[in-house]
Amino acid sequence: MDKRNWKGWLYLLPAILFLGCFMVYPLIDVFIYSFEEGYNSASQTYYGVGTYNYSYVLHDPYFLQAVKNTFLLVIITVPASTGIALLISVGLSSIKPLRELYQTIYFLPYVTNTLAVGLVFMILFKKTAYTDGLVNLVIHWFGGESIDFIDGPYWAKMFVLCFYTIWVVMPFKILILTSALASVNQDYYNAAKVDGTSRFRIFRKITLPMISPMIFYLIITGFIGAFKAYSDAVALFGTDLNAAGMNTIVGYVYDMLYGNSGGYPSYASAAAILLFTIVLTITCINLLVSRKKVHYV
Repeated sequence: MDKRNWKGWLYLLPAILFLGCFMVYPLIDVFIYSFEEGYNSASQTYYGVGTYNYSYVLHDPYFLQAVKNTFLLVIITVPASTGIALLISVGLSSIKPLRELYQTIYFLPYVTNTLAVGLVFMILFKKTAYTDGLVNLVIHWFGGESIDFIDGPYWAKMFVLCFYTIWVVMPFKILILTSALASVNQDYYNAAKVDGTSRFRIFRKITLPMISPMIFYLIITGFIGAFKAYSDAVALFGTDLNAAGMNTIVGYVYDMLYGNSGGYPSYASAAAILLFTIVLTITCINLLVSRKKVHYV
């Protein structure tokens, strides 16, 4: 190995040490804990090694509910937020005056505290003894009946959670897609206009392929972020998510460690490894799909 390679490894050494101490080692540690049956964190002892922790978690109704909630959140919010962000970005790109102002307005939710946004959503959707909430007032104006979106039926609570998640993540996607649209070479558009190509065909054949790497990036990060959702649900439904029926996989892991049913690090580790496996599998599938669908210039 020549001197330049040694210098490169020397520059990488701090990052390698950081990743090894705070990512690789904890992951290996969690993997080991997930097979230690009856692990006691106080005495650092366990009575056996096996797959019982995984069996318990996979048969726990709270975990199955958390998996259902998380998958619904992923399936609904990732495509919806990406599609809406793309439409808004295309609209912003076609508006010359006040473009920066509109971009700032759309980006504000991203820099606002998550819990603060959640409190605003609670005021909009929650029914109280004094008011049905602003959303229910709108429903009344159209002749509908009021709905308790926070403490009511499951579908209503899932709607609020999905709506809230889309609202929170969309500003970042708008920022990325607006930048991607601005970087597309205008010569392609000029050539298409000379040939009399319609706007829809230009968007489908030029714009989408040119920004497909950014769209793919947002989809990947969107999947990962949605699978890690927890604070969004807490902001809307409080800390007892099991009682509300709106827990997520990350929330289940937290509850097993510190919640009302806490003190079971082995179960929490097994759930965390299952989450890691799900996210890794979906990410690999997306990477395989991207080889055919993503156009890299």
